[in-house]
Amino acid sequence: MSQTLNSRVAIVTGSSRGIGREFALRLAREGADVVVSGRSATDSPHLPGTIHSVAEEVQALGRRALPIRVDVRDEQDIKNMVERTMEEFGRIDILINNAGALWWENVLDTPPARVALMFEVNLRASYLASYYALPHMVAGGWGHIVMNSPPVSILATPGHAMYYCMKMGMTRLAIGIAAEHAGDNVAANSLWPAAPIESYATLNWPEDKMGRPDQWRVPAIMCDALMEVLGSEPGELTGRQLIDETLLRERGWTDADIDKYWLAGKPPAEAFWIDERSYPTSATIERS
Repeated sequence: MSQTLNSRVAIVTGSSRGIGREFALRLAREGADVVVSGRSATDSPHLPGTIHSVAEEVQALGRRALPIRVDVRDEQDIKNMVERTMEEFGRIDILINNAGALWWENVLDTPPARVALMFEVNLRASYLASYYALPHMVAGGWGHIVMNSPPVSILATPGHAMYYCMKMGMTRLAIGIAAEHAGDNVAANSLWPAAPIESYATLNWPEDKMGRPDQWRVPAIMCDALMEVLGSEPGELTGRQLIDETLLRERGWTDADIDKYWLAGKPPAEAFWIDERSYPTSATIERS
């Protein structure tokens, strides 16, 4: 990384557990103050972790934390999140649109209500958070928006069609923001894992959809890739549609470095790529 995140202020949606929590803690370790947002404000036996428990972890790392209960389907909740961030910190430098709704089934096995949920949580929420945060980034003269979404592709994704409609829409949003704010020192990117990341999703979906634990990677690979993005000048990578592994290799990571990210501590006999047909294998993807 070429820059430090000391005193930067970051909002991470969906950060009460999983990869969102990992992002929040890594941001704190790199010196950022963190807004921990999510729906889980109280403990649940079925869903470990809350915005308050993660905020305490951020504070234990020596950084300020602001836990905010946010239902990203609610525009007013998102608007309030941005307003409270400005009241508390006076700035917004980083927005990680991480909250997501997952459904990997064929179109005829995807109820309209599930499509509406994926639209609201993935695409619409990312638009709303960006819409309300962007003016503050522009006014501050520096900003990074990162979507947890895959590169855009026209290739078929059977069993994932409606999910990728929403997730690739997030990527198109990032590409548009990057172009519209190229002169404002505000960057926008998408970032996506090459292989499944150990998380609540991988632990609770069947093997044919998420692979086996020995085929998963630890969240650190996404965190390291995220830090490469945020540690760069906004103009350096903006508009790029990034894959964690290929970005890290571009930045000098070796096979041995990448192998350390496997949950089992070594590469599986057969890797389980999320959907190798759905995105290019190179991190260098031509901008639209």
